[in-house]
Amino acid sequence: MTALRILVADDHDVVRHGLRSLLESHHEWEVCGEASNGREAVELTNALQPEIVIADIAMPEMTGLEATREILKENPKTQVIILTMHESEELLREVLDAGARGYVLKTDKGRELISAIDAVRNHNTFFTSKVAEMVLHGYLETRSISSKPVASRTQSLTSREKEVLTLVADGKSNKEVAVELNISVKTAEAHHINIMRKLNAHSVVDLVKYAMRNNMLQ
Repeated sequence: MTALRILVADDHDVVRHGLRSLLESHHEWEVCGEASNGREAVELTNALQPEIVIADIAMPEMTGLEATREILKENPKTQVIILTMHESEELLREVLDAGARGYVLKTDKGRELISAIDAVRNHNTFFTSKVAEMVLHGYLETRSISSKPVASRTQSLTSREKEVLTLVADGKSNKEVAVELNISVKTAEAHHINIMRKLNAHSVVDLVKYAMRNNMLQ
């Protein structure tokens, strides 16, 4: 069985070595490279073609978010997990917009990162439990999507729009949604716009909140 190839990007040697030790305790996983800054992470990803990149946000030369955008631009099949000390809804929005599929805090236990890897390798998104709670709490506090009853808003979406919503909330781009549903990118974009309008949503984070609230994510 081919090993799962993982690239670790962090500007602290101790963190990188600790991650290598944790990840390689799984015999089917291989840390194929280590990067000490964002630019190196992009270059090594292009050269080594790992399935998963684990990247810190605060790195020199190029931030983890900037690196994520560059990595996915050149390597769309690579999955990126952001590993950070910071937990904020605004940062989560930026992480999702950059295209990363996982968000794990450095203060979490190792099993959270293991769970994140298992999730994203199967093309699912993963939020550490603290972040998921933060997102849900933010939803309950602000009611940012709509004051309409949940059932009413759900029924206002067509079956196709529900499919698109689930995929978008799962971290897929409009292009990936189009491929998944065998529709054109323009059609996927149109559905996305209609969903945002119907739910009074203003960002992907709003859609994630809605999908979580309605148990639409796997």
